[in-house]
Amino acid sequence: MSGDLRIEARDGSVAAGRIDALHVHPAPRLPVSFPHRVGAGLPRRAEAFQERRALTELERTLARQGTAVLSGMGGVGKTQLAAEFARRRWSTGDVDMLLWIAADSRDAVVSTYAQAARDLVLGLDDDDAEQAASRFLVWLAEEAGRWLIILDNVHDATAVRGLWPPDRHGGCTVVTSRRRDATLQAGRELLEVGVFTEREAVGYLTARLPEQLADDAEGVAEDLGLLPLALGHAAAYMLDQDLTCAAYRRRFADRSRRLGGLFPDEAALFDGTTHTVATTWALSMEAADRSAPVGLARRVLALSAVLDPNGIPEAAFTTSSTVAFVGRGLSGADALLAGSDVRDALRILHRFSLVTHQVALVRVHALVQRVAREALSEDQLTATARAAATALVEVWPENDRGTEAQLLRSNATAIHDTVPDALWEEHEGAHPVLLRTIRSLADAAMLTTGIDFTRRLADEAGRRLGSDHSDTFVICGRLVDQLGDAGDLDEAVALGEAVVADASRLLAPDHQITLSARRTLGYQRGLAGDPGSAARELRTVLEDWTRRFGPDDPVGFEIADQQAYWQAKAGDTLGAIARLRALLPAVVRTLGADHRDTLQIRGNLAFWLGDAGDPHAAAVALREVVDDMVRTLGAGHRDVSVARHNLAHWIAEAGDIAGAVAELETLLPERLRMFGPDHRDTLVTRGRLAELHALLGDTQAAVTELQAVLAGQLSRFGAIHPETMTTRHELAQLRGSAGDPAYAVAELRRLLSDQERVLGLNHSNTVATRAALAHWEGQGPLPS
Repeated sequence: MSGDLRIEARDGSVAAGRIDALHVHPAPRLPVSFPHRVGAGLPRRAEAFQERRALTELERTLARQGTAVLSGMGGVGKTQLAAEFARRRWSTGDVDMLLWIAADSRDAVVSTYAQAARDLVLGLDDDDAEQAASRFLVWLAEEAGRWLIILDNVHDATAVRGLWPPDRHGGCTVVTSRRRDATLQAGRELLEVGVFTEREAVGYLTARLPEQLADDAEGVAEDLGLLPLALGHAAAYMLDQDLTCAAYRRRFADRSRRLGGLFPDEAALFDGTTHTVATTWALSMEAADRSAPVGLARRVLALSAVLDPNGIPEAAFTTSSTVAFVGRGLSGADALLAGSDVRDALRILHRFSLVTHQVALVRVHALVQRVAREALSEDQLTATARAAATALVEVWPENDRGTEAQLLRSNATAIHDTVPDALWEEHEGAHPVLLRTIRSLADAAMLTTGIDFTRRLADEAGRRLGSDHSDTFVICGRLVDQLGDAGDLDEAVALGEAVVADASRLLAPDHQITLSARRTLGYQRGLAGDPGSAARELRTVLEDWTRRFGPDDPVGFEIADQQAYWQAKAGDTLGAIARLRALLPAVVRTLGADHRDTLQIRGNLAFWLGDAGDPHAAAVALREVVDDMVRTLGAGHRDVSVARHNLAHWIAEAGDIAGAVAELETLLPERLRMFGPDHRDTLVTRGRLAELHALLGDTQAAVTELQAVLAGQLSRFGAIHPETMTTRHELAQLRGSAGDPAYAVAELRRLLSDQERVLGLNHSNTVATRAALAHWEGQGPLPS
């Protein structure tokens, strides 16, 4: 400044003069004292904070090396974990300097570093911020001291490029990020932060909510996928609305309610969080969607949103139908997509923690799915669901293979449960994925699940398509097959007769669907105890089918195989063998030697060779069939399991009972793993093992297996099902022979009462039980 200057000396005299400018230098600042904190304060500790394993893992990691990256989807609590770690280090005096930086931009990082440099008096106050930040990084690398830097929510590489704190003994850096790029992990340990454990989630809710509202904390935790942010906001919502957990779950299950209406809005968030669940992920979706081709990541995420959150095969995202769907509407070069482009979009979603993509499998949190679905219009959601269903059909192999088939079924049922309307069209009928799922459930012999699913589809088909639609007939026919396989023969025959009558009247007697219904009904008559009628009906169906579709039609081969089965069951085993021998060359010529139907016919032919009196030939032929099935279908296929059981049967019949027991004891654990303890296949194997153990004189082992069979049948069929009553009879006899006649008498009395009521006084089984009871009561010989 300029002007008159008046200076007063210490002795009081005054001098006057004029200056053109006066430079005033402030007194030099002293460096701050330690410990010292820079940047925004630590985030407020979450109410009802849960001790988590990730916090222990973070402490262990930083004890080994200087930098750790906490990565995970939005809402899992990365910031809270980092803040808790920093809070503990600070409170115990283990840190001389603590910087908390909201690192969502480069300016935020640079300005916090520059403030630290000024606090330490590493330069002039008017230094350029970038220069000051550089001086601070040099100080971190060269000066002694203990420092902790938290770079919270790094979502862009430019925010930290050239600004990473140095690795130095005594210094620690913690980064939180939704991203998991390879360059973010380079030279640093990445710790994946997941959702709460069930114990943590329930503990959190019960701590936040008063007892009268926490009536179903476990259910809310499951509905919200154990996500910490969602649980926090749901608890706040329940408190605000005075809602119990059960009432909240009813609102959550109402698909007409949008997710935003089940949490507080952003204006009502006083807990330190800045975004709701929906907006937390919306930001990640927008960032992912900006990656080239622009708009692709969002479409791929939408596809994942209608599938199974627990696992989606990567192959479903790279089919030709999927590529066409996600490319529809993109302009220019972006529309010329390949499967690799869609896979790249999956990797983008993985890097932003919107999905987890590992080992050809994609997982996505159920709430991310809901947010993605709610971003679509009704028409967009329907189109997306149909595209996902078509992709599943495209990747579904002709022959199911164990876990792969389970994965595909889970994804098909997820689409049906999430967007059921998309899988039905008035003119096109049921989407093929529904029929493929029914077939897969039948192939896996998942009878209860298959019947429930198919019955539901039959009801939907009648309601959506009409009772006279061809797909309604097809689905009802599949239900008939499943009911018969499960032993519900009265309902199977009644429904089969109704389907045949309606199809004959509405479609014509020789229509393909009518012939299929007649074939199904004929087979059920055999299961119901009339093999001769089944063989005759199937012979007629085969003649009609051959006349319409020719002698080499694959379905005709299946009908011929079934007809031979009932022909043998009716007593003409040699005629059945001759029919199958004549059939096999045409099947091999048409379908190939390794086709599933070819292998099945070979297995059936081998079985009937044994039934005709040559168990050695049967065992040799079945051994070859098993080897070929394992090679072509995989060891976990149900056809292999059935063939192995039959092989053990004929090994025993050939005289090697110990060898048969060894085969079945190897098979049983696999059937338990594949099907569970109550599945028909498991029970059949256990029943045969019981028979063989008894023949070897190991009565206790036989009793153990037969008790397991009875438990499964009681659980599945009830006490008066024919198969259950047969097992009750056998077990009573076996336990009587093992030295427990009291049990035999008591059980046979109960069984006789049930049989007289259900089967009648003169039924052969009733008569046999009456004779067995007389023996154990001491009134007669042991019946054979």
